[in-house]
Amino acid sequence: MKALILAFAIIGGVVTAAAAITYAGFYNVSADDAHWGITRGFIASVRERSIARHSREVGKPPTLDDPALLAMGAEHYDEMCVGCHLAPGVEDSEIRAGLNPKPPKLAAAGIRRPPEQDFWIIKHGFKMTGMPAWGVTHDDQKIWAMAAFVQKLPGLSRADYDALVASGRGAGHSHEEAEPAHEHEHEHDHEHGDADADHHHDD
Repeated sequence: MKALILAFAIIGGVVTAAAAITYAGFYNVSADDAHWGITRGFIASVRERSIARHSREVGKPPTLDDPALLAMGAEHYDEMCVGCHLAPGVEDSEIRAGLNPKPPKLAAAGIRRPPEQDFWIIKHGFKMTGMPAWGVTHDDQKIWAMAAFVQKLPGLSRADYDALVASGRGAGHSHEEAEPAHEHEHEHDHEHGDADADHHHDD
């Protein structure tokens, strides 16, 4: 009984101290200040257990070594992910240097998760980090393509990486292809607006 009372007393003390620290604003949330060790450990534990649990609902992945899927994933990765997670031969970036926590260098050897976990992370992102939920703007096929590429990334040379990215763009997966159409539409609207203005002016 005494042990139980002591345990509750310790828990109560910890909760009270945490509440006091929170209310007083002592914890520095700036990105250029490192987490306390206990905070870092707690966040890592919550993250890993959450990924393990929720990724079980992803289902069976497609054929991840499909060349077309890998090419699509390579192009999307190069457009959307390389600034934070880097690429073969790239050691850092301006945006990554200021992020806390630091995103993993996915091209590094040994950094590999089950594909279902990569899919879940890419689709849903992480709260309170720079990792967005790409599933908001991309369908599951594109998410699986990125997950397939991330699985292959640690074994790629810079030449292999560039070749896969070029293959993806050659297959019509480039994000840049949408820009000329948008610009053309904008120019068309602008011209249409000018014509309307001239028409009203003539009237």
